[in-house]
Amino acid sequence: MTPVVANILQPLIDVADVILQFWHNTVGLSWGWSIVMLTVVVRIAILPLTYKGVKGMQNMQRLAPEMKKLQERYKDDKQRLNEEMMKFYQEHGFNPASSCLPLLLQIPFFISLFYLLRADQFKADIRGEESFLLIDNLAQPETGLVLVTLILLYVATQLAASLVTAVSGDRNQRILVLVLPLIFIPILINFEAGLLVYWITTNVWTFGQQLAVKKFLPAPEPLSSGDGDDKATAGDGKAGSTQGAGGLRGLLDTLKGSAAASGGNGASATTERAPSGKAGAAAATTNGGPRRPPPHAPRKKKKRSGRRR
Repeated sequence: MTPVVANILQPLIDVADVILQFWHNTVGLSWGWSIVMLTVVVRIAILPLTYKGVKGMQNMQRLAPEMKKLQERYKDDKQRLNEEMMKFYQEHGFNPASSCLPLLLQIPFFISLFYLLRADQFKADIRGEESFLLIDNLAQPETGLVLVTLILLYVATQLAASLVTAVSGDRNQRILVLVLPLIFIPILINFEAGLLVYWITTNVWTFGQQLAVKKFLPAPEPLSSGDGDDKATAGDGKAGSTQGAGGLRGLLDTLKGSAAASGGNGASATTERAPSGKAGAAAATTNGGPRRPPPHAPRKKKKRSGRRR
């Protein structure tokens, strides 16, 4: 850390000092609990951006299947892939950087507290009240069993916060989540104890916040091009079922009509035929036409008498 960074962050360092002084001098909390409340104030201040980041993360999760298709389609053309991804982001109003804003905004506050705890004026202010729970001095690095306890608390809370925040079951991401806290251990052992209190507190906040997000802001279903087809297919199936039922009724009606028509045609044909005998006369009478005389009996051949000559 260079003095240039401290000069740039001086306004933020002053704000952190004012917040700590308020919780300690006005409210009456110890310096350790004041650092805890400073963490809470910072996390509350960035809640609007955190909400935006959560929505951005959920949007990315929803669009992940389509993004994967683009990556597979243009895997051999990186430039075209970047162009298509940017176009895809614009079409869906998605900004990948929005999900990283809450984490990025916490870094300046962490650095500001780092400089504040090392300032001579702050060390003079907390002289005689440096202890907090197991910690002997918040403005000094810890050693021994206290350091081991702080490191274990940091690793446990960091793992819990990271695992509950992870949005996919990707194996590489899970490995990164497990390994990342271990990477910071060599750095953390040289930090002031107050910084570890800040980091542990923000991890606990992140864990609780993510549980609340999962309960009150559930992630939407992933976007898939097959959804529309499935819905259309379902709609067609439903329409087909309705049409099938209607078609069955229509078929039955048609068969009935055909049977009736066949019966009528048969009667007409029978009526049109000129039956012989009484049936024919009865049919003619029944049809309302003029009564016809019965046909003459065939003439009988007269038998010749006498013998042949």
